[in-house]
Amino acid sequence: MPWLWLVGAIAAEVAATVSLKFTEGFTRLLPSVLVVICYGTAFYLLSQTLSRGMPLGVAYGVWAASGVALLALIGAFFLGESLTWVQIVGVFLVVGGVLALEMGGQAGHA
Repeated sequence: MPWLWLVGAIAAEVAATVSLKFTEGFTRLLPSVLVVICYGTAFYLLSQTLSRGMPLGVAYGVWAASGVALLALIGAFFLGESLTWVQIVGVFLVVGGVLALEMGGQAGHA
């Protein structure tokens, strides 16, 4: 089940990127260690996703789009960052593009 591996990769990448915000230029030890561990975990889980048959374009597209969307929401709701309507539309366009990639791939194999 490559999708479960991909969900784990997304969660690890989001955790790493949120932790990156708190490293203060890698001068704080705990968040810095979390960044390294979580990014390593994310890439390992993404590699497992690919080794279980998910196409590279789909896996990377879903991984990247999910990360962008989740980080924008986390930033807005938990980190006090702004999220304008233009940015919200941009996130929907990114997610829509990934969905088009996935649906286009399925139509090509049908």
